[in-house]
Parts: sequence; structure tokens; C-alpha cells
Amino acid sequence: MSSEHMQIGEVAARTELSLRTIRHYEETGLVIPSARSQGGFRLYTEADVARLMVVRRMKPLGFTLDQMRDLLEATGRLDSGDGLPAEEREQLLRRVREYERAAVRKIDELRVQLGRAEEFAATLRARLKPAEPGPRT
Repeated sequence: MSSEHMQIGEVAARTELSLRTIRHYEETGLVIPSARSQGGFRLYTEADVARLMVVRRMKPLGFTLDQMRDLLEATGRLDSGDGLPAEEREQLLRRVREYERAAVRKIDELRVQLGRAEEFAATLRARLKPAEPGPRT
């Protein structure tokens, strides 16, 4: 194993994803290990870890596996350095821009939900405070 490759356990620790989740992402074609060891172990590169981090960041925002795959494909083509025709490059950038806008919308929705959750927790805290003693008569 070369120093540029990592086994799945190290990748799991770095990405804070479970082994099962990483294997699932492989099964669905989202992130395929770059190599296999002679013993058949999955080997990952920094680029593979970066792809897993994109998926990890998209999941809590509610993006589907197909959307994740689409974004990874678009960014992969943009990052490949191949001489993309200007029209194709612009089309890929438009796709990435749409995902960025969708992420901002989803973050705004989560902020609203978080605010409501904080209000709810504050209401419960207020109920748990001991009652102030009233005036004695």
C-alpha cells in the first residue's frame, strides 16, 4: 500500500462516516475506492475523501443520492482540467450554482426549524423553573 492510499478505517475516522455508510456509497456508485490492495481491501485517495466529504455535507441538507451523484459528476468534470468547451464548462458551472442556491435555501429552512426548536426548549426550561413564592397572607 502506498502512502497516498488509505484503508477504509482511516477514511471512516477522517470523514466521521461509518464503514457501513462508506460501503453503501460505494454500492450506489457515489464514491468508488481508487484502488484495491492485493488482499482486496478498499484503498482511498485524498480525492476520494474529498468526495465523501461533499456527500457528508449534502446529506443533512436533504439532497438525494441522485443529486449528490450529479453534483459530484459536475464538479469532477470541472476539476479534471480537461479542455472543456466553453459552452460545456458554463453548463457545468450553472449546475453547480443551482446546487449552491439550493443549499442556501435548505440552510435557511434549517435555521427557521432551529429557531423553533430553541423556542420550544426555552418554553420547557421555563416550566421547569421552581415557582416563585407568592406573597404570604
